[in-house]
Formats: sequence, structure tokens, C-alpha cells
Amino acid sequence: MAKDQFVTGTARSFKETDVIVSKTDAKGIISYVNRTFIRISDYSEAELLGKPHNIIRHPDMPRAVFRLMWDRIQGGREIFAYVINRCKGGDHYWVLAHVTPSFDGKGALCGFHSNRRSPNAEIVARQIAPLYAEMRRLERDAADPRHGMDHALAHLNAALAAKGVDYDRFFFA
Repeated sequence: MAKDQFVTGTARSFKETDVIVSKTDAKGIISYVNRTFIRISDYSEAELLGKPHNIIRHPDMPRAVFRLMWDRIQGGREIFAYVINRCKGGDHYWVLAHVTPSFDGKGALCGFHSNRRSPNAEIVARQIAPLYAEMRRLERDAADPRHGMDHALAHLNAALAAKGVDYDRFFFA
């Protein structure tokens, strides 16, 4: 996300039955978006196709979560994650993302497929938003971005351990 992109602080919601879908190549360049993605993000299809998926990255989203996501999907594993995205005009919306790697006919990683649904607003407000705010603080306060992500991931893992779950079990508990 460009540093000069603003946020309004206005949250958007969408129906539980809506599914936001996108596909990217192995470098995260968007190759497909559905109409729901276009409607909620306020970007046109032409503005999205061929662009990095981080075009919708919100500045309050911990970079450590994206690192975890990339590590998982580049390793051939799926991941679920809560994500706050930024609309073209600066509004934001939360999603529960399910991201899976895509493979070509020879079994080589060729891209990613993401389905996103509306998350439980109470879980986001009471658990995810405060956790992510602390993770972002740790990232911002670190002298080095890599160390900041390391500290944020350690905080995430400690928070999950305190609940007696690992990352994957957190989503299904």
C-alpha cells in the first residue's frame, strides 16, 4: 500500500452470504476478481487486474500476519486469517480470508486463490482488532522491520497459547 493513501475510519459491512473471490499469480499479482470484490472495494476490474493484491492493504493490518500467510501458502498450505482491507476511497472492511495455493499441471506453485467472507463482528471487535493493534504497535516500535514482525508474531503466538490453542485451532474453536 502506498504510504500516502488515507483512511476514513468508516467501516463497511457486507452480507454473510457474500463471498469475495480473487486469484493471483505466484507473486501476488491479481488475475481475477469477482463482482463482490469490485462492489465492496470500490475499485473497477481494470484498476485491480494486473496490480499487486496489496492494493487493498489497510495500514492497521499487521505485516506479521501477511508474513505468516505468505510463508504458509508459498509452502503449499492453506491458511485462514482475519484481514482488514482498505477500500479505494479509504473506508475499510474486515474479512475472514481462506487462502489456498494453486498448482499447475506439473505440481508447481503458480498462484493463489482467496475466498473471503464477512467475519463475526463481535469476535473482530473483542479479540482481533485489539490483538492486531498491539501487533502493529510492536511492528512500529521496532528499530528494524524484520524484528518488528518477529515480535508481533511472538505476541500472536503467546496470545493463542494463553487461550490454549495454536493458530489453526483458533479458527475452529
